[in-house]
Amino acid sequence: MSDKNREIVEKINAAFAEGNTEGFLGECTDNVEWTIVGDKTVYGKDNIREFMKEMEGSEPPAFSADRIIAEGDSVACYGKMTMKGEDGNAADYEYCDLYGFTGDKISWMRSFVVKVKDEGAETAAGTAG
Repeated sequence: MSDKNREIVEKINAAFAEGNTEGFLGECTDNVEWTIVGDKTVYGKDNIREFMKEMEGSEPPAFSADRIIAEGDSVACYGKMTMKGEDGNAADYEYCDLYGFTGDKISWMRSFVVKVKDEGAETAAGTAG
């Protein structure tokens, strides 16, 4: 089961990279729950589809999956990504996505996304005045 779930996560990562919402949703249960920690929880395929439409028009994030860990009915995936921030400029982030499976479908997700600090700007600000 773990290997199959890992393959599904690899498949949805490819769908995300292509901006393929339906490719992602095809691997989910109808009542899937997606929590973006610190931001919102979206329930069900239809609501996730609408949520993702809000992001259409912007290019999909460029990301790497540095490690995928699968055990039983759970998978964890973490890595780096670059996407447009609220200001419209590209910014670097690190993420960790946790997935829970019911059968061979994703039934819940938890996404932890953190913007990487610009060390140069922080250092310059820390030495000013």
